[in-house]
Amino acid sequence: MSKIYEELENDDGTVTRYKRHLNGRGRIAATATVDATAWIDPSAYVEDGATVQRAARIGAGSWVERDAVVGAGAIIGSAVSIGAQAWVGAAAKVGSHVRIGAGAKLESGAIVVGDSIIPEGATVAGRSGYQRAA
Repeated sequence: MSKIYEELENDDGTVTRYKRHLNGRGRIAATATVDATAWIDPSAYVEDGATVQRAARIGAGSWVERDAVVGAGAIIGSAVSIGAQAWVGAAAKVGSHVRIGAGAKLESGAIVVGDSIIPEGATVAGRSGYQRAA
């Protein structure tokens, strides 16, 4: 018989319960909402209260923090951190090793190149792209 849930202890001593998403086998916290058509890499995490909408893709080692939203069809690269209450719009594309600050907003169709840092509370306009500082 296979294990249905995994429990991990956080730094503050609280325990979060995760289940594996059927499409990709990523870890999904008990109160997160992830559409069945989304793909979550086995090494990715989606935390409590977060939402991942239809056909979104979350790459290897990426982390969707508490109450964040990943819109329909968004593509998230590897080792991306999406901060608490951040919002990634529909069809946005986020390169690998990007850090999206808490409460930041990437509008629908936004493109963020790899190794970028989106500051807390910032907005990235849709279809304009985001180039990291040189």
